[in-house]
Amino acid sequence: MGFAQAPQADSVPIRKDRYGLRLGVDALKLARTFYEEDYRGLELTGDYRLTKKYYAAAEVGNESKTTVEDNLNFTTKGSYVKIGFDYNAHTNWLDLENMIYIGLRYGFSAFRQELNSYRVYNPNPYWGEDDESISGTEYKGLTAHWAEAVVGIKAQVFRDVFVGFSFRMNRLLSSKEPDGFENLHIPGYNRVYSAEFGVGMNYTVSYFIPLYKKDKDKSKAGKSDGKKPKKGN
Repeated sequence: MGFAQAPQADSVPIRKDRYGLRLGVDALKLARTFYEEDYRGLELTGDYRLTKKYYAAAEVGNESKTTVEDNLNFTTKGSYVKIGFDYNAHTNWLDLENMIYIGLRYGFSAFRQELNSYRVYNPNPYWGEDDESISGTEYKGLTAHWAEAVVGIKAQVFRDVFVGFSFRMNRLLSSKEPDGFENLHIPGYNRVYSAEFGVGMNYTVSYFIPLYKKDKDKSKAGKSDGKKPKKGN
């Protein structure tokens, strides 16, 4: 008469975490390029999983934006890069790879400003004098540095395809400004407010390229229970 044997611990499959590179594009900037007449932009995103919770992250992009205000019309053109890390605060179950994360970035932008038109208000218009108008001035070789705090999510919609959304709060560290004109918009940073703070967001579609796997319980592997192994008889 046979007896069923109890399953051994070694027969339980070990779950593994995938490590690799995730590359994507900011779909929001692409959409704005099509529906906003005064905007052109492209941002590529990427992250690389370093540990169970931490990811190296970066964004690179190029923007051109014309800003029209009451007495001012200018165009900003340039490129930028942001590098930093993300921390995934979400605990996935089964084999999901979703993220709810916070992160930090260092941002750098090199750009130029084109002053299309600028009207100087004349408070004493004697003898029919109009407001002074200035146009056609270009300022090159401008740069900016900033720090950026990030909060976002990435959701796995297919095996290796993710969609994500993030909100950014920026703090301008330094910038090179032209004489007599402020940097009111910086590529990658967005609008510059009086307190040198800015905000931004992105909506990404990305693809994950797996490179290798690690056991989910690898951190526990090799740890003893404090007892010495028994010698054979």
